[in-house]
Amino acid sequence: MDIRVLKYFLTVVREENITKASDILHITQPTLSRQLSKLEEDLGVQLFIRRKKGISLTDEGILFRRRASEIVELADKAERELSEREQFIDGEISIGCGEMESVKLITKLFMSYKERYPNVRLDLYTGNADEIKQRIDNGITDIGILIEPVEIEKYDFIRLNIQENWVVLMRADDPLTENDYITVEDLSKLPLIITKRQSVRNEIESWFMRYMDKLNIVASSNLSTNASILVEQNVGYALVIEGAMPFLDKTKVTYRPLYPERKTTSVLVWKKHQPFSLAVTKFLEYIQCNLCMDNN
Repeated sequence: MDIRVLKYFLTVVREENITKASDILHITQPTLSRQLSKLEEDLGVQLFIRRKKGISLTDEGILFRRRASEIVELADKAERELSEREQFIDGEISIGCGEMESVKLITKLFMSYKERYPNVRLDLYTGNADEIKQRIDNGITDIGILIEPVEIEKYDFIRLNIQENWVVLMRADDPLTENDYITVEDLSKLPLIITKRQSVRNEIESWFMRYMDKLNIVASSNLSTNASILVEQNVGYALVIEGAMPFLDKTKVTYRPLYPERKTTSVLVWKKHQPFSLAVTKFLEYIQCNLCMDNN
């Protein structure tokens, strides 16, 4: 039964006049009359005795008024309790992510969310997409930020409106730093360090096409920070996401963009039909609302 209609009914009973009640409720008189008639139809009883100067209740209406008052009072009480509960939301929100630009966006959203609910805490786990997905599937991590391509059929997701740029990481004293960009042909002649994720490796290999047989892959790494150490130690040149290098020591290693440029997107994911804590549920609602507003 619609609580809103019960409130309509009680307002009419209190005012003993449909016109006055419609003014208080800010709806038209015909609309209010239709709602009351439908209520009587649904209940299968007559609730009102309608007269020119006003209305009064039938015996059934008097009984229903008592029950309607109890239902509305209970609903209002539940609403107050939930509102009070929200004021004391606490707990941990677990986010898994790779090293990318998109992490800044989610961190910014978390901090603004924390202003509303200061008792929430952030647990940030860094790993590649396969690790993050496994943690989500096992219920260890609530929300993940994944670099595409990635299979997301079993997750609810939001595609983030941020482009992640692929770059070539190299030593700061490397002659290629004189170039404005690095081509696929350039890379085909160099020792390469690439990601361990097979889906991304497949994507990278598709870039090289006719140069595939010439590639010299000397190492792989699941995190860009470790790849930068390999580059510094002169192991090779790493293909990484530009957003993974915010604290890069450019006196030791630096990077150049690829040409043609290569970009990818990231997605925010969480497990479908997964029961979450109130803190996580509210955070998901918060980020969906804010990201939808930004996209518009």
